[in-house]
Amino acid sequence: MRYLLMLRGTVGDESLGTDITEPCRAWAAERTRRGMRVNGMGLHAPESATTVRVRDGKALLTDGPFAETKEQIGGITILDCDTREQAVEAAKSHPWSAIGTIEVREML
Repeated sequence: MRYLLMLRGTVGDESLGTDITEPCRAWAAERTRRGMRVNGMGLHAPESATTVRVRDGKALLTDGPFAETKEQIGGITILDCDTREQAVEAAKSHPWSAIGTIEVREML
């Protein structure tokens, strides 16, 4: 089964300024070595987003995130795991879990 890990953080949270790039790369390399990691990547800041909605056949574009929330997705990882528990254990060991939150969802 494939699981999506959504790495979320709160905009303005000072702990997100911590450079965890290398620990995240090491975590990803280990999961890839184990055959669990399918893909993953960080995302640019929410301010760089364009939100697209189509209503009554017309496209409505909004610069920045549409959701008025302080918590935003900072990256994603796709894992191939035998069980949900295995995906949750992987998320618990991800460096991001120490400074933000990780939402684990089974993919269709």
